[in-house]
Amino acid sequence: MSEFVYNPASSVAGEFINDAEVCATIEYALQNKGNTGLVDEILSKPSIMKDGLTHREAAVLLVQEDQSVWERIYALAKEIKRKYYGNRIVMFAPLYLSNYCVNSCVYCPYHRQNKSIPRKKLTQEEIAREVIALQDMGHKRLAIEAGEHPELNPIEYILESIDTIYSIKHKNGAIRRVNVNIAATTVENYRRLHEAGIGTYILFQETYNKRRYEMLHPHGPKSDYAYHTEAMDRAQEGGIDDVGMGVLFGLSDYKYDFTALVMHAEHLVARFGVGPHTISLPRICDADDIDSKSFENGIPDWLFERITALLRITVPYTGMIISTRERPSMRRRLLELGVSQISGGSKTSVGGYADEAETGRLTEDEEHSAQFDVNDNRTLDEVVRWLLELGYIPSFCTACYKSGRTGDRFMSLLKAGQIANCCGPNAIMTLKEYLIDYASPETRKAAVPVIQRELGLIPNPVTKEKCETMLERIEHGERDFRF
Repeated sequence: MSEFVYNPASSVAGEFINDAEVCATIEYALQNKGNTGLVDEILSKPSIMKDGLTHREAAVLLVQEDQSVWERIYALAKEIKRKYYGNRIVMFAPLYLSNYCVNSCVYCPYHRQNKSIPRKKLTQEEIAREVIALQDMGHKRLAIEAGEHPELNPIEYILESIDTIYSIKHKNGAIRRVNVNIAATTVENYRRLHEAGIGTYILFQETYNKRRYEMLHPHGPKSDYAYHTEAMDRAQEGGIDDVGMGVLFGLSDYKYDFTALVMHAEHLVARFGVGPHTISLPRICDADDIDSKSFENGIPDWLFERITALLRITVPYTGMIISTRERPSMRRRLLELGVSQISGGSKTSVGGYADEAETGRLTEDEEHSAQFDVNDNRTLDEVVRWLLELGYIPSFCTACYKSGRTGDRFMSLLKAGQIANCCGPNAIMTLKEYLIDYASPETRKAAVPVIQRELGLIPNPVTKEKCETMLERIEHGERDFRF
């Protein structure tokens, strides 16, 4: 008998991610495999477009094998994505500050036992060089990453680094939003991050299965399952109302982690009135001393597609992220099924953006200090042009963050379908900035029909006219307009 009782509004990890409830949900789902009546009832819910699915409903769909069911799910995922996000794809880049770490995570090359990986921590001067290189690529939004090391990577270092990033203005470049992916910390430290002006606080659970989690994290502060799982609650208590979650698929049974991930989203809604701002979809992959094939829970492409589409209809209000872990063909497919944010021109080692910009190559240490192997090595310009040719509009927008449309304000606007009234024009304008300041002639050419199409999709004629006026002003050197 579990010592915990399932309670989605509880602040206790064992209650809102209740093992008995997860297992009972999976059992219920398996009992209803092939139950066409229940599947049709779930997919026909009048509220699905707005409120998504419960964890039990989603789990029932997850175990279905009938391809016709999945074609319905794929079609619904595409419809929901089109409704809330249109053709926009938000662009970002990771910036690794330090790979010093005191944890022993068996799936990450930063683990403290790894003696072969070159260790590095960027100075503030090196961070400034990296930021200039990223700005010169065209990036406006970063996700900073650092290993957990109380002495070498204290919160003061993270805060100083954020201040440095925001302070750099090079040519027409500026980083307008810094998202933060660092280890679970205290309410007070989350409050300090909030006061520093971060965008989203991101923390991957890795796996929600407590027994499996403790096997994968044998030593270090990250081994505390409850402290890690309750981090999003402390972030909310510290004033950060945009939080980003994710699991590392391949570490544990996908049905367990999928179900618990949805339960975590439900918990945030129950306790704070707002679900996760983003959900990331990483799969285990090779790295310095990590062989992904040694993990027996890896998921194939077809299953990854199903998980992505099902998450899109389960949490329709949430941004979904795919990184350069995935090859271009898989990224293209996942964009169709629900992904709304991708990285481009990424480096997953500490440093490297500046060196590659200056010399055309990474140093040997940079090549061997990556957190994971990149499977999409295209430049940002190549990714932007690829998106344009696929009919998407790459967006460098940070307007909601700068205008205070975060947390429940963003979620309520999105559910009401109102966010598109400003996101479309903002995407057009930030793309125009990128085209003028950074893009190749081929990318500028590919953007012309896309911008004209998107202007035509703006329903309000006053908004459209104002957007066209701002585009002219951008042509003449002005920047950072927003609706």
